[in-house]
Amino acid sequence: MTRVVLVRHGQTAWNREERFRGREDLPLDETGRRQAVAVGQYIAARWSPAAIYCSPLQRAVQTAQAIGAACGLPVQPWPGLIDIDYGEWQGLTPEEAAARYPALHQAWLLAPQTVQVPGGESLAAVRARAFAALQEIIARHPDETIVVVAHTVVNRLLLCAVLGLDNSRFWRLRQDTAAINVFEWGGEDFTLVTLNDTCHL
Repeated sequence: MTRVVLVRHGQTAWNREERFRGREDLPLDETGRRQAVAVGQYIAARWSPAAIYCSPLQRAVQTAQAIGAACGLPVQPWPGLIDIDYGEWQGLTPEEAAARYPALHQAWLLAPQTVQVPGGESLAAVRARAFAALQEIIARHPDETIVVVAHTVVNRLLLCAVLGLDNSRFWRLRQDTAAINVFEWGGEDFTLVTLNDTCHL
C-alpha cells in the first residue's frame, strides 16, 4: 500500500484578495509561511515520508520546503502538478471575471466541467495531466508514504479522480489553504482516509 499525503499550499496575497491565481508565480505571505511550518510539523509527527513532490510554482515549493525541513527530505518539483492555466482570467477577481465574461463565469460556478477559459485549460485537461503525474509518483514509491503539494484546482481534481467522481463535483470538495488530505493506493483502487484536514492550523 502506498500512502499519499496531498497538501494544498499555504496562503498567498491573492488568496486573501481572491483572484484567479493559476500560473502566476506567487510567494507565500507571512500567514502562509506559518501555515507551511505547521503542516511540516504535523506531517513529521505522524509519518515518515519517503519523498516530497510539488508543483513547480513557488507557493507550492515553499510549502514543500517547510515540510522537507521538518522531515529531513529534499523537495522534487513535478511539472504535471502545476496549477491550472487560467488564460485571460489570470489575475482577475471573480467580480471582474463575471463582468467581462458573464455567461462563462456563471457556467464556471454552476457547471465547471463545461468551461474552457479563453487562452487557458479545461478541468478535464488539468485532471488528465495531474492524475498522470500522481500515477507516475506512486509507481516510484510502492508501499511507502509520499507527500504531494499542489493547488486547490489540482487537488480537487485529484480527489475527484481518487473517488471516481466526474468533474461536475469539482465544487463539492473543499480545499482550504494548507489543508491535508490522505489516501491510499492498494494496487487496485484508492481509499480516502482524510479530507481537507486543517486541525494543525
